[in-house]
Amino acid sequence: MIVKKIKNSFEDERGVIRDITTHTLVDAITYITFKKGAVRGNHYHNKSVQYDYILSGSFLCRVRPDATAPTEEKIVVAGDLVTQPFPQRHAYKALEDAVMLSCTLGPRQGAEFESDVVRLTGKDKLID
Repeated sequence: MIVKKIKNSFEDERGVIRDITTHTLVDAITYITFKKGAVRGNHYHNKSVQYDYILSGSFLCRVRPDATAPTEEKIVVAGDLVTQPFPQRHAYKALEDAVMLSCTLGPRQGAEFESDVVRLTGKDKLID
């Protein structure tokens, strides 16, 4: 799992400009809200890269690079950018009410979302 602390690109009396990502192609930007305790993910993508920018709140993030790798776990907070390359398994649990932007490159978007999602079930789930 790649977690990058995003810093302000520019700041003055008018406010802040923050480049979340640069020189990165994306096909979709998705706004996602979480209620405290909500779990999302528990899946992986065959062809899509996912960049998750935490706007508010905090999450437990668990990933497994592939079916045989050990599970990694980190707490991510507002201002973090989490990169989920394919086919990394990933799941988030909101530790408080939270919001993220999920930017993706690949077929995981809109009506095509399910075409590139492999759901984890049973003992393969990262978070219950």
